[in-house]
Amino acid sequence: MAERSRVAVLISGRGSNMAALIYASRAEDCPYEVAMVTGDKPDADGFEIARAEGVATEALNARELGASYWTRLQQLLEAASIDLVALAGFMRIIPEEFVAKWDGRMVNIHPSLLPRHKGLKSHEACLAAGDKFSGATVHLVSPDVDGGEILGQVEVAVLSNDTPDSLAERVLIAEHQLYPDTVIRYLNRTRDFDWITNKVGELALALPETGFQTSHGSPGWKVGSKSSSKFFGIMWNRHHGEENVGVLVKCSGQDEMAQLIEAEPELYFRPAYYGPSDWIGIKLDRPRVDWDHVAGWLQRSWAAMAPPRLTKLLRVANEF
Repeated sequence: MAERSRVAVLISGRGSNMAALIYASRAEDCPYEVAMVTGDKPDADGFEIARAEGVATEALNARELGASYWTRLQQLLEAASIDLVALAGFMRIIPEEFVAKWDGRMVNIHPSLLPRHKGLKSHEACLAAGDKFSGATVHLVSPDVDGGEILGQVEVAVLSNDTPDSLAERVLIAEHQLYPDTVIRYLNRTRDFDWITNKVGELALALPETGFQTSHGSPGWKVGSKSSSKFFGIMWNRHHGEENVGVLVKCSGQDEMAQLIEAEPELYFRPAYYGPSDWIGIKLDRPRVDWDHVAGWLQRSWAAMAPPRLTKLLRVANEF
């Protein structure tokens, strides 16, 4: 089974969406585990559920910690190797610098069809507007409250006799279905060959004089003129018994390859057929991919395969 992403859930109250995320994680094919539940109120009811379900909890008190709360929270998340933060009824405005640290790795669920009815009292706003549908939205967290990229939505019909409370009850049912499903889809993209290939392609094509071309049917990137270009990166999609998706790059030789694989077998592998020619594989269908590290390898491989006129220009540029 592939390594699962580690999710931290932040709560301020009863934690019903937290519970939905925990129960969904019990499925064998779920790509995440709820590794921690924390929040801003130590007496939040959701902590009792989390403890009963065997999930680690850290009941921080934001009122007592004051400005140091966000520093302490960051320390806890880093210590637990958290991959994704899921807000579940977390009722605290998050500082921009904290949001920036978790850019693309923090999600929230909101009880309306965003961008309609942001903020509090969304059910009252929905009824006051005469909407025929309300619903729920899962989105990435951005500095703009309830304004991040929408990842998933579900509609809930508004009844003629609805009150804010009755509408909230049905929307909450929808939330419990939507949140785990959206988190699963969002995390699964990091195991998807096409998504990974696009990510690698963005890094490869940012290098000078590069282009896309397939190598024996696999996506790859070459450097140099059309007549004399050479591959410096090739995608690997679970070929020849190797179960990972990865990218092949040039290393300095067999000794370095052996040392790297022995030191970090969870990161590197020796690809069949390509390995004897000093191509090493970097595993990419896993949590916590360091894309700066991948970019560094692509640049190194590019430099190994680029014509001298390009590497000379690069050396001159680096001197400045």
